[in-house]
Amino acid sequence: MFGKIKKVFFTGVFGILYISFISQVVYVLAFMNEGCDAMLVAMAGLSVEWLVLIAARYLSKRSSASSAQYSGNNYRRR
Repeated sequence: MFGKIKKVFFTGVFGILYISFISQVVYVLAFMNEGCDAMLVAMAGLSVEWLVLIAARYLSKRSSASSAQYSGNNYRRR
């Protein structure tokens, strides 16, 4: 049961983060009128944020897969 709640929670959190990232990109491209340098700095920050988001998603999937592997072994021992 906790696994299902964890899966729904993390899916929702990552969904919100993806929507937030897209809205930030739209803001930088459409509404930022401070010059090309400021826009490039903002896009560089967003690219770092995107890499962190991808890494968190990868580590989340990897940890859930490894915990499922160990829980399967525990049931076999009993």
